[in-house]
Amino acid sequence: MANDAPAVDYRFLLEEERAELRAKLTELGFGEAGGLDYDPNFADSSQVTAERGEAEALAAQLREALQAVEVAIAKLENGTYGRCDGCGGQINPARLEAKPASRYCIDCASKR
Repeated sequence: MANDAPAVDYRFLLEEERAELRAKLTELGFGEAGGLDYDPNFADSSQVTAERGEAEALAAQLREALQAVEVAIAKLENGTYGRCDGCGGQINPARLEAKPASRYCIDCASKR
């Protein structure tokens, strides 16, 4: 019996995720144009410092996710996409569909 499910376009999913991550970074003020610009004369400098710290922490998480997407796209291009970085086995397609930038199969990810 043939599988009637359509093939998943992982490149599309990864490029869509990359665009979303870049947009979020830009929205936070951490796009390609540079970092945030805070008014040094703002009366509550502790609030500015706290908000800057939160924004920078979030931007770091977004950059890490963006890097994972970039690595996955490079793997698509060199033919190694879908291989686990831990054991070298195939990553389950359902996992890749849910999380296209996955580097590890479920078994290896659960050991980390």
